[in-house]
Amino acid sequence: MSALRRIPGEPEDEEDFEVEIEKPTGGYADMMPLSFGRQDLLQDADEIYETARRVPAKPKPPPDSDADSDDDDDSDDDDDEFPVTHEVVVKAHSKPVSSISLDPSGTRFATASHDYTLKLYDFPSMSRDHLHAFRAVEPSEAHHIHSATFSHADSGQSVLVVPAANQAKVFSRDGTETCEFAKGDMYLRDMHNTKGHVAEITAGVWHPTDRNLCATASADSTIRVWDVNSRRKHKEIFVHKSKTGKGGRSRFCSLVWAGPGEAGKSLLASVVLDGTLAIFGAEGPFTRPVMEVRDAHVAETWTGGIAFSSDGRLLVTRGMDQTIKLWDIRKIKTPVTVRTDFATPSQPESSLIFSPNNSNILTGDASGNLHILSAATLRSDETHAISPSPIVSLAWSQKINQILLGTAAGSVHVLFSPSASSKGAKTILTNAARKRHIDDDMSLITDAAAISGDAILAPNAVPRKRPQDLRRPDMPQVTPWGKSQPDAEHIRKTHALSSMRDEDPREALLKYAEKAEKDPMFTGVWNKNQPKTIYAEIEDEEEEEEAQKAKKRRF
Repeated sequence: MSALRRIPGEPEDEEDFEVEIEKPTGGYADMMPLSFGRQDLLQDADEIYETARRVPAKPKPPPDSDADSDDDDDSDDDDDEFPVTHEVVVKAHSKPVSSISLDPSGTRFATASHDYTLKLYDFPSMSRDHLHAFRAVEPSEAHHIHSATFSHADSGQSVLVVPAANQAKVFSRDGTETCEFAKGDMYLRDMHNTKGHVAEITAGVWHPTDRNLCATASADSTIRVWDVNSRRKHKEIFVHKSKTGKGGRSRFCSLVWAGPGEAGKSLLASVVLDGTLAIFGAEGPFTRPVMEVRDAHVAETWTGGIAFSSDGRLLVTRGMDQTIKLWDIRKIKTPVTVRTDFATPSQPESSLIFSPNNSNILTGDASGNLHILSAATLRSDETHAISPSPIVSLAWSQKINQILLGTAAGSVHVLFSPSASSKGAKTILTNAARKRHIDDDMSLITDAAAISGDAILAPNAVPRKRPQDLRRPDMPQVTPWGKSQPDAEHIRKTHALSSMRDEDPREALLKYAEKAEKDPMFTGVWNKNQPKTIYAEIEDEEEEEEAQKAKKRRF
């Protein structure tokens, strides 16, 4: 076996060994590639991110000024804490975006709207010139959607969809329906005897740790816990007995499910239309709430915003009584802090969320501003103008550190920071533009306006002129291609009755009227054996009586 030998004169130290290759210049050498394989155009990411900036950049200090270096570092840390400096706007729906949810990995997000549609987006498949959903479905025909939420226990493999109907549905992350829960019997008075909801569902959430469990709240004054593997009947039921509602019932406005905290118990919290804040134990008891606050909000006002902190200690609610209240689960009788001057949007799904570190609360107002509230005082630490329309839904992905906002105009704003965020909107901006198909060029395809108007026949599109004789049937419309048929003469010769299609049936029968009167074929025998008609003779007195009776009828 032969071994490789060093060439005489070759340096022994490989680090000092450098080979310089002269690049050919001039002529065809300038048009030839320097290497094989795919040649991607290099893009400056910083320049692309600057096109999406919504907050003006701070001027850089002079290089020789060291006095304010610490202050600059602190300001940079504050900017990175809330990723709101840049944004990507996606025109998702034509009506308010009622819900936004991201999967745990931060690669996909789902939006629900009042335009009856659920849309699924995938960040890696989007680009600056292709901000479209890869899947759009209508879960319940002609019913707007309250919420669509990714499950977090199974890495976002399922989406719980809550339409404004009495049946919730579960979709896969690809947009296919996998489960539809049963509906109840509306004629049963006791809600414990019904298998499902008998009124509109207003909210729905997943279990924080169990992938098979979810809960829905309804206007029938019940919260039902479902198992996706047993869709024919609910697993557990919580019934709220209202003291002010008609018949002891009141609508549940919102719903949130907190994971096991320090006490090791999972809690379901909701606000009822009669103003009650009810907190149930997910493991029981199922007959009554474990904590309840009467008159937590003004009765008969909708309270659609509710959220638990990540540790399960704090609970925040926001209603259309223009108040935001912070509650401590360990002392639930009175709120910790109350803010009474907050302009709440008119949409019932207007929500609010905690920041990942639970030190702030994010929500939107009726003017389209994003408020970053202090969890201690509920005062606005920062206010950012996002959209001219109200902000309805919010979501903050801790994985990619980006904030998604849904507005009443149907747009979705993805807020991010180039330094603190990862993937998500940054992937959209750096992805290459999609290659356009030849069919996308309108100059190369047939223009519908160039087609003659009489070449397309739509039923009842143009009202036909009715003939003067209403007894005459309408003749069929003649198309441009039916005016000259090459086989028309052949059909006329070979088929004897083919001309009857274009013949008026009334005229065809009346041409035999004179012949039938002179030489009747079927009634000629009546001329011989038909008896003579004899009429009764009417006297003059009877004629006068009949005339007087006729006058009385007139008057």
